[in-house]
Amino acid sequence: MIAVEAYAAAQDKERFQLLVDAVTDYAIYMLDPNGIIASWNSGAQRFKGYTESEILGEHFSRFYTDEDRATGLPQRALATAASEGKFEAEGWRVRKDGTRFWAHVIIDPILDREGNVLGFAKITRDLTERRKAEEALRESERHFRLLVQGVTDYAIYMLDTQGHVSSWNAGAQRIKGYTEGEIRGQHFSRFYTDEDRATGLPRHALETARREGRFEAEGWRVRKDGTRFWACIVIDPIYDDTKTHIGYAKITRDITERRDAQEALAQTQAALFQAQKMETVGQLTGGLAHDFNNLLMIIVNNLDFLTRTVHGVRERRLIESAHRAAERGAQLTQQLLAFSRRQPLQPALHNPSTLISGFETVLQRACGETVKFGLALPSRVSAINVDGAQFEAALLNLVVNARDAMPNGGDLKIAVSETELGEDRAEIWGLVPGPYVVVTVQDTGTGMTPEVASRVFEPFFTTKEIGKGTGLGLSQVYGFITQSGGHIKVNSTLGQGTTITMLLPAHSGTEPAVEEPESQTLRPARNSAGTVLIVEDEPAVLEVAKEIFDSLGYDALTAPDAPHAIEVLAGGSPVDVLFSDVVMPNGMNGFELSRRAREMRPNIKVLLASGYPMSALPPEGFDQDISFISKPYRWTELADKLRNLRTGS
Repeated sequence: MIAVEAYAAAQDKERFQLLVDAVTDYAIYMLDPNGIIASWNSGAQRFKGYTESEILGEHFSRFYTDEDRATGLPQRALATAASEGKFEAEGWRVRKDGTRFWAHVIIDPILDREGNVLGFAKITRDLTERRKAEEALRESERHFRLLVQGVTDYAIYMLDTQGHVSSWNAGAQRIKGYTEGEIRGQHFSRFYTDEDRATGLPRHALETARREGRFEAEGWRVRKDGTRFWACIVIDPIYDDTKTHIGYAKITRDITERRDAQEALAQTQAALFQAQKMETVGQLTGGLAHDFNNLLMIIVNNLDFLTRTVHGVRERRLIESAHRAAERGAQLTQQLLAFSRRQPLQPALHNPSTLISGFETVLQRACGETVKFGLALPSRVSAINVDGAQFEAALLNLVVNARDAMPNGGDLKIAVSETELGEDRAEIWGLVPGPYVVVTVQDTGTGMTPEVASRVFEPFFTTKEIGKGTGLGLSQVYGFITQSGGHIKVNSTLGQGTTITMLLPAHSGTEPAVEEPESQTLRPARNSAGTVLIVEDEPAVLEVAKEIFDSLGYDALTAPDAPHAIEVLAGGSPVDVLFSDVVMPNGMNGFELSRRAREMRPNIKVLLASGYPMSALPPEGFDQDISFISKPYRWTELADKLRNLRTGS
């Protein structure tokens, strides 16, 4: 029986040894109590390099590095296993050929029934490849962190599942202004505008990224200092190895400059398209106006011939009606020529403040009773090289349009200032860079939609009812400003009003505008340009003259002849201008009246009129500072003469 048990035990020992020898991924061997190797399996031979005959009887410390042997690590390992029942560690071990490998080591004590240590069982596994993979992963993660931290053009950071910031790179700090210590743990919604937070955009962004695997958008974001920037945003959900959602990766780029550049390009393209369109329309309009003028010349001259041969009252009335229609047609062609920049101009250097202040009573009366009219005119401003009469006509056109946009009343302001136009803006508007005088006409009227505002300078375009306007007023202004080397633009908001801005090249000759507070420069317009005494023996002509002076803002006194005019002057009424016909009855002509008026009123201005040309009148009658205008005259000619009287030119 004992022999049978001994045989069975021997068989079990042999099978166990076969099992141990079959294991090649682990070094499994025995040590005696002093650490001498007592057994050796094939796995130990495979990755340590020693055969059983080479290693049996050797101390296991030869597998340790010189550094570990110097610190007594082999002895501590056996002592720990004996005292604590197990020793487990990882570290470098040495093969027979001297190369090193990273090993996972377990040492267990072998005890007898009384608890005495008979030796040690040692299992070693080669983890070099795994350690290399882990080190490579750590190195990759380190490089990735360095890469992310080194990126300054992009804000790259992590969010937890609720949207709180968990990491922060240098780009995020540069773009958004927060340090990592300030922002970590804060909710990312603080980067959004109040409007976006109110609509729940941050929450929607995270939900979209989680549901669709990505969220991408552009929009305004807010820096730490409260300023806004235009951002391109990408949010991606992050999952761990078990597909559990653990947060979000968020990348933000500041593309404000790109957006500004795109908007500037769009504005340039729109301005170029508008300029090309207006140029094309102007060429067509100018050609039509030229041809129409030729037709009108034929019509007017034929009507003149008919006037000489027709004697009937009815026929004369019909011819006069046709004459008025032809004159209206001539006015339209002048407006068309103005738009096409082919009208004859007589430019001269003018102080814009002086031009406007000299014309302000006309502008005031054009506004009507319900519009509050104010001016902001600096006393010193650069000159502009324009046709004075056309400038006034353009300003009057703008004021009338502004008045019509305020049927229930409002505020209308004309202001003059100066600006320096850089190359970028000048190129957009087709101007030469340099100093410009800025004239603005601003109202608080009904305003315009962007679509209407983009067409206001087109000829015949109007939003007024049929018969209330030709649609040529603003196109005439456009043509005049462009022909004068300037630019005109409109800025309007529906329901809030319109601002028309005219830029004209500034010229030296007067001092630059003084920067003054708005409240000091804004003032109401004068109600009267002064008082004129009109002396005319023809009642119909007198009435027309009175209407013209009234439209020009003057308070008019009238007299049918020179004696009555002297009575008015002697009566003490304020008179700034004497406007008299040259040839009059009752023994005193306009020359004599002007000399008598100068004796009575030394500062009075004198303007004489006659149906005869100036060359047919006696030259000795024209004293110094006496101006002359031929009949028939128009209000624009009369306004020009009066302006010259005021300026002394």
